[in-house]
Amino acid sequence: MEYTKGVPFETLSLSAPMLDVLRQSGRDFSTPVQAGCIPPMMEWRDVIAKAPTGTGKTLAYGIPIVEHMNPADPAVQAVILAPTRELALQIQGEFETLAASRPGVRSVCLYGGAPIGKQLERLRKQPQIVVATPGRLSDHIKRRSVKIETAQTVILDEADRMLDMGFVHDVTRILDRMKKRKNLGLFSATISREVLDIAWVYQRDAVEVTVSEDEENKPDIKQFRMDTDDKAAAIAAVLRETGFDRCMVFCNTKSSAERVAYFLRMRGVDAECIHGDIPQKRREQILNRFRRGELPVFVSTDVAARGIDVDDVDIVFNADIPDESHDYIHRIGRTGRAKRQGVALSLVGDYPSRLRMDEIARRTGNRVVPVRFDPDGKLTADT
Repeated sequence: MEYTKGVPFETLSLSAPMLDVLRQSGRDFSTPVQAGCIPPMMEWRDVIAKAPTGTGKTLAYGIPIVEHMNPADPAVQAVILAPTRELALQIQGEFETLAASRPGVRSVCLYGGAPIGKQLERLRKQPQIVVATPGRLSDHIKRRSVKIETAQTVILDEADRMLDMGFVHDVTRILDRMKKRKNLGLFSATISREVLDIAWVYQRDAVEVTVSEDEENKPDIKQFRMDTDDKAAAIAAVLRETGFDRCMVFCNTKSSAERVAYFLRMRGVDAECIHGDIPQKRREQILNRFRRGELPVFVSTDVAARGIDVDDVDIVFNADIPDESHDYIHRIGRTGRAKRQGVALSLVGDYPSRLRMDEIARRTGNRVVPVRFDPDGKLTADT
């Protein structure tokens, strides 16, 4: 069923403590995906939800999970799988907020690239909610440091991305261990063939929730493209011209991210980058600087495209044109959130990139306006 509007949270039969927590965080009205998913999940139904990035999918499953929690039971009651550590940490943050409605409910976040000792310490406190990346959760299962067989609710967040990243065998092995689950939720911005295969095998009579990118839910993002051979110079010039000071730059490779960040710093722009080879502690320091507004330009590979919960990004640059349309959608979805207008600028440096950009515009049905600097250094749109 397709949902286009949210509803007041007080109409969703939630507990008074949960409503209080939501009000305290400034949330009185649900998003469409929350309106569609919370009622069936409260009834322990399987759900497969397709909704654009930034429409509130975490609360759509997080609220029912916390409402179902039995604080007196120390066993694992819910498992949430996410494709990246950044998204897992974001989800964990939401659960810590929601858990204030249910004293005694504990959660843990398990992800690779971090000291396993601290995670073992958290697991010894017997959390009922486990948020994890598939690889690290598999490691803990092998160590016998966590038992997930008791889980009643299982969620695959950004399911298409997770399966596309090669986690399908880890995911299926994890799902096969949780025979007592009452419901399985698949949440994603796109529903791929792999997601449908998981749904066919592991879900029964699932409620389908679709939130289309209509005028109510589609982010307001003005999209532009610029032909340039010097991407760092173009980014620095655009920032000077526009005054934007909260920006994300996406690159296809680790070396490209390093190079762009380096050349931006050479031009006096405060920029840092993250990718898979940067130690987790350093990655978290950079992410926290960006979240606090202390870092104006954040450069990244796609590893963080779905894991950063920042509502006020002024502009997203595609320093490299992504190979897939859905990667483009997720990248530019970092701007234009919370009903703000966003801007996305893709930098095209060669003929193959030009072809990919043309194909992305065609597949997504978006109008991508060419822009350039005129002889006076002013940004001008080509009509």
